[in-house]
Amino acid sequence: MTVRILLADDHALVRRGVRLILDNEPDLTVVAEAGDGTEAINLARSEQPDLAILDIAMPRLTGLQAARELSRLLPDLRILILTMYDNEQYFFEALKSGASGYVLKSVADRDLVEACRAAMRGEPFLYPGAVNSLIRDYLSRARAGAGIPSRAITDREEEILKLVAEGHSSKEIADLLVISVKTVERHRANLLQKLGLKDRLELTRYAIRAGLIEP
Repeated sequence: MTVRILLADDHALVRRGVRLILDNEPDLTVVAEAGDGTEAINLARSEQPDLAILDIAMPRLTGLQAARELSRLLPDLRILILTMYDNEQYFFEALKSGASGYVLKSVADRDLVEACRAAMRGEPFLYPGAVNSLIRDYLSRARAGAGIPSRAITDREEEILKLVAEGHSSKEIADLLVISVKTVERHRANLLQKLGLKDRLELTRYAIRAGLIEP
């Protein structure tokens, strides 16, 4: 099967070079090109590609903003970030935005084709520097005591925490666990108090650190 690709970068010369790399592969073909994030979203909706390759620094909407919107609109679309920025903050933002991989333009001729195929297999693609960033982040969390959250909550609270973090409403959780909405709300309040957290977003972050859900 040929993978249909949307390519978004505000420099036509970069798009041309990347397109040459991709179109040279029998299983990859560029079906649409965009010069900014907004155009990328519109083309993704009309062309329904399998994979979107987005530059970070683009007008109107950045690649990260476009990735977040595309992840919401087209959950089956695979996304790669192709950028000149070897930057930990951008890298983690890319993962949070729903990207399957992060490829540096400086080594696109070496890594991009492999990254495309990995994304379509449902596997992440991380360049070596990004792997180091993940390890450093984990170690810093572990040193701060956040790497593996302490067992401060009960099994039932953990069950509810996971469902809250997955986006279920109190009514949905009550139906799933065959308990009352009032009981769900009480457990949720206990979780916030025990863990010293403020809201659903912080509960979700905790659940990710605890390995209850994937980021």
